[in-house]
Amino acid sequence: MELLFEKVIRRIVREKQLVVKCSKVRKYNSYQGEISPEVPNIVARNFKSEKPNQKWLTNITEFSIPAGKVYLWLIIDCFDGIPVSWNVSTSPDTQLVNTMLDNAIAALPNTAHPLMHTDRGCHYRWPGRIERMNRAQLVRSMSKKGYSPDNSACEGFFGRMKDEMFYHRSWQGVSIQAFILEINCYMTLYREKRIKQSLGAMSPIEFRKSLGLITLSKILSATPYRTVSCTAISTR
Repeated sequence: MELLFEKVIRRIVREKQLVVKCSKVRKYNSYQGEISPEVPNIVARNFKSEKPNQKWLTNITEFSIPAGKVYLWLIIDCFDGIPVSWNVSTSPDTQLVNTMLDNAIAALPNTAHPLMHTDRGCHYRWPGRIERMNRAQLVRSMSKKGYSPDNSACEGFFGRMKDEMFYHRSWQGVSIQAFILEINCYMTLYREKRIKQSLGAMSPIEFRKSLGLITLSKILSATPYRTVSCTAISTR
């Protein structure tokens, strides 16, 4: 029946000489060539970690709404998927990257020197960023160019986030500042309230507190944005 219906539609389109216009959405790409020496892919798609602050993933995603574009940059800890630090801006510039990295490093225990995995974007190859990582003794790891599965755990977070708070909603009339607040609200709820079955039906922060790994104030100090009242986020 579905095949028959499709054939009818195709016949009508052909007879009426209709043209289906599709607008391609250009995905954000920060790659600008090999502007610094490459580093090996140490993670090699192994996104499991036995303890916090051992293996971090970072990436950027773009949100496009009628009011303009907004960029979210975050760091994910492979131990439990917690967003260690994030930053939101209307431009994917140096300040966005440096602020997020500085916040994450500031929240690290003195003995922690995580491996930081990224794609090959130019933001991860700026001298200022490399210098920051060297001072904090963070180990660099990079995906191959054009291999999104090499950072699939981070990509998966973005997909889940957009499915829960971005898609299927109209953002008409929503200002950039209001949308940034929505993003920060979701991020805060994700690590404080949104339960994960893989963590025993606890949120990432509840899970860490149950193991005696952190205090709430320590992990929250890494976040530049805080929100007070938010709507509930459904769990998956």
